[in-house]
Amino acid sequence: MKRWVEKLVEQLNFDSDSDAGTGASDASSARKRKKLDQALNDDRATLLFFIDTYSKHLFEIENHPIRRVRESFDEISRELIDPSSKADPEKLLFRLRHLFLTYRVDEYTYVRKTVEDFKSILWDFVEQLGEDSRFEQVADRDLHSSFKELKEAVESESIDVLRSKSREFIDSYVEYTSKRDERRKKKISSIKKNLDTVKRKLVEADRTMRTDHMTGAFNRKSFDEHIKNQWNLREVSQNAVSLCILDIDHFKKVNDTYGHDIGDFVIKECVRILHESYGRGTDFVARIGGEEFAVVLQDHNSDHAVKRAEEAFARVRKEVFVHQDKELRFTVSMGIAQLEPGQTVDQWVKSADQALYESKQGGRNRWTVAPAATSLKKVS
Repeated sequence: MKRWVEKLVEQLNFDSDSDAGTGASDASSARKRKKLDQALNDDRATLLFFIDTYSKHLFEIENHPIRRVRESFDEISRELIDPSSKADPEKLLFRLRHLFLTYRVDEYTYVRKTVEDFKSILWDFVEQLGEDSRFEQVADRDLHSSFKELKEAVESESIDVLRSKSREFIDSYVEYTSKRDERRKKKISSIKKNLDTVKRKLVEADRTMRTDHMTGAFNRKSFDEHIKNQWNLREVSQNAVSLCILDIDHFKKVNDTYGHDIGDFVIKECVRILHESYGRGTDFVARIGGEEFAVVLQDHNSDHAVKRAEEAFARVRKEVFVHQDKELRFTVSMGIAQLEPGQTVDQWVKSADQALYESKQGGRNRWTVAPAATSLKKVS
């Protein structure tokens, strides 16, 4: 079975929880693995890959909370994975098409509305500039006309006409310069106001597109961009950089036992602790999945990353979380990987991901370092 499918099965808690603490034999695990391999033909694996990828890049839009949409995708994924499922393939595909279509239509509407809002702001800005330009042109024409009349008066050699036209030109010129200065002040103020509005909207949109709506951590898109940037910096500076990938242990049981509101609370508290534990200006905390997170540490080799991880784990282990008159505790598992020379971005992420897998296989509530060598260093 491909590694990413194993990870998805584990993420969906398909059968890992049922084995936890039961002493399931290797033979039993092998049989389950074989059943999954038989159930996951190429068509189903392709659908799972599509669902998993799309689910990681959802927008929070009206009538479609990310949590609810992701739950619907996960439910379909479980039926695709479950070798004993008797779900009608046609009905399963219909549900998937319906879910994708309804969300995609509203997603398109959301993006289009956002674009139209930006266009409206910019169009108002352009209209303001155009209005200022037209005013200047009309004022210039009026002043030019007055100047032309004064010139004709000079050529006429009539003192009365010259006196009259001179007075008219001076009045016109004073009025023109006064209005021009006032107009320029208003124009500068208006331009600044419009630019501030555009800047604020751009910043808000960028923040919305880059952060997770529920926790305030960076989202998957930001994570993908950030690790590529870190890889490029590592090529130039040769400074160490480490990646930590972690998730909340047995999170599905939290949702099943207490409900999704408590589950959301646990996710928020986990991010809060991560932000407090990794609070340097260069530390990067992201939510890259439902209960999966990533921390990127500049200027940290794996030993430095371990020290920071020990501090974060100590905080999680000792803290009691109170919500809706309930006292909760949870633990996390982590994989740590230092970016090694010659590694690609994908290899780096895969190394941290494999270390996380080893932590979970080793009993959870621990971190594992993936060194340059093939062996893995485990620490409880």
